[in-house]
Amino acid sequence: MKKINLAISGCLGRMGKQLIKSSKSNNNFKLVALTESKPLNKKIAGIKLSQNTDQTFENTDVIIDFTVPKCTLEILKIASKLKKKVVIGTTGFSQKEENSIKKYSKQISILKAGNMSLGVNLLMYLTEIASKSLNDEYLSKIFEAHHKHKKDYPSGTALMLGKGIANGKDKKFYSVIGKKFLNKKNFPYGEKINFNSIRKGEVVGEHEVLFSSGKEIIKLNHEAFDRALYSDGALSAAIWLRTKKPGLYSMRDLLNFK
Repeated sequence: MKKINLAISGCLGRMGKQLIKSSKSNNNFKLVALTESKPLNKKIAGIKLSQNTDQTFENTDVIIDFTVPKCTLEILKIASKLKKKVVIGTTGFSQKEENSIKKYSKQISILKAGNMSLGVNLLMYLTEIASKSLNDEYLSKIFEAHHKHKKDYPSGTALMLGKGIANGKDKKFYSVIGKKFLNKKNFPYGEKINFNSIRKGEVVGEHEVLFSSGKEIIKLNHEAFDRALYSDGALSAAIWLRTKKPGLYSMRDLLNFK
């Protein structure tokens, strides 16, 4: 297979650095562009850092983006113009921004995931099944923990799991979002889905979905130990996306979960 010309946006971030490391040891890729929001006279892996421009992405096949929503939409605008494929690992989008991503996906191939891990995407699949199987006596809530540097909460993965609960009940996700807590030791179940986010130390990622009837509690959880888990998943997404027609895809499509 011809090597994929890869661009990584947010290359100085935690995931950006990990993606550079993982892509250099993956023979499917040729790293051709690295971008950051501010111009820096610096080279990484022999590539001069640049900003998100038409010229920067001109020779790329796939752009992997782990930045912030504003930057992601800027990249999608350019990618749409140049007909480049984009893997989005950025989280924290508003509903309006989500709608913008859907519009861009009519022109280019986009794979967007709140988490690139196989295990987490399996967890979402199981969450949907549990939510669909349990009756309305069972209330749900979601716990997540990440490193102290992570700014957004709940995490994109926690929100993704919340969508799994909503999908299982055939409800719109934004109509079932409950309270969002930060660094609470305990937090309640509710008629809607409550979230609790812990930010501490260098935790890579912990997620737990809980269902309770008052008589029993069902727990589904996942814990990540190595950040390479996410970069390897993003690179797998880039390989898979290379041959896809315009559309908005997820890791669930890649993994062929029904």
